[in-house]
Amino acid sequence: MPGAIIDFGECVGVDMSEDSRTATDALAGPWNRPEAVPRRAVGAPGVIEILLVEDSPADAELALQVLKEANVHSNLSIVSDGEAALDFLHRRPPYADSPRPDLILLDLNLPRKDGREVLGELKQTDGLRQIPVVVLSASPAEEDIADAYEKHANAYIKKPVGLNDFVMCVRLVEAFWLGLVCLPSAGRPT
Repeated sequence: MPGAIIDFGECVGVDMSEDSRTATDALAGPWNRPEAVPRRAVGAPGVIEILLVEDSPADAELALQVLKEANVHSNLSIVSDGEAALDFLHRRPPYADSPRPDLILLDLNLPRKDGREVLGELKQTDGLRQIPVVVLSASPAEEDIADAYEKHANAYIKKPVGLNDFVMCVRLVEAFWLGLVCLPSAGRPT
């Protein structure tokens, strides 16, 4: 199974207590409520829909900020657990009007339903299996990497710990998946 593993190696931790408090408040705020997520028109030409499934408020906020600065027109929807991710993807309430993502960034260790289960179900579902999934996980375990590819993840990235390395990681994902790769549009509303 073709794929990519990006290893940022050992990174020095950064004290983000101020940033974490702000990010925690922010994630509990508007982008965790589907009705308040700012969006461009669903399926608009040139707009990439991204679903970030991440339970760390600091990581979600940072990814949001980096993608806002990108030169690619994208909408980022964020959910913080596996059950919400599946509800979003299947367009179940409260996500009935959610856009179909062009790309999914998936953490493995999630509350309610594990990211491994989400990936397995996603790749078994007609209409969803062709959506590229990039696993972003702190786990360096070979079993997790092998399991993700066995379940047809498109890439596995070991999530960096340091702030600068995390920003670089999100920018590389953005550059590759949103700038270089042609994403499928099958199943998107016209």
